[in-house]
Amino acid sequence: MAITKGAKKAHRQSLRKRAMNQVRKQAVRATTKAARLAPKGDKAALAAAYKAIDKALKRGIIKKNTAARRKAKVAKLLKA
Repeated sequence: MAITKGAKKAHRQSLRKRAMNQVRKQAVRATTKAARLAPKGDKAALAAAYKAIDKALKRGIIKKNTAARRKAKVAKLLKA
């Protein structure tokens, strides 16, 4: 456990960041699953998945190529 005041604060911050990262990761998983189960050509599901993936990319949760790969996979699934 952290001993110094600064280390305690850094630990609190890391816990908050971890919680938010988990929320964003879960959003990516949920929207891609919803897109996978959506009917072919559903543009709303595709847009939601793209939004969640782009937001995770912007926040540094996933890397650039991972985001591109996931977007391509979702688009391929929903292609009419």
